[in-house]
Amino acid sequence: MPDKDPDMDQERAAADLAATVSQLMRRLREASPQGALTPSQRTVLGRLANGGPATTADLARAELVRPQSMRAIVGRLEELGLVARSPHPTDGRQVLFSLTGLGTEAVSSVRHSKHAWLADAIAHRLTGEERQTLADATRLLKRLADG
Repeated sequence: MPDKDPDMDQERAAADLAATVSQLMRRLREASPQGALTPSQRTVLGRLANGGPATTADLARAELVRPQSMRAIVGRLEELGLVARSPHPTDGRQVLFSLTGLGTEAVSSVRHSKHAWLADAIAHRLTGEERQTLADATRLLKRLADG
């Protein structure tokens, strides 16, 4: 019997993990309230919730889109009352966008729905031993994500 190539096993594990994480992310998106927001709009709201106020240029760089595209996304979020603009504290040519109370509620609602779906799936689809294995794997995934 030929020896297994450990590099191929690692590549297969990496591909399987990436595919599984992508599938889990799709399921989490499906579990969240869709409303009238596009995925790009929800991403911007999440970025503002996690990172605080940002300029359109900062958001565009972070999302790898053209500034013109980001202006349209942020403009729509502003029309919906989910973000508000304020002057940049050190550069009068720029504007900062931040979440409004309504925007914070929207982000919280989406996160709650995702977490509730995942908690329910863990509780009802996994055994106690599997839940412990998942907790152990989560610690390993955090180590990978932290670099």
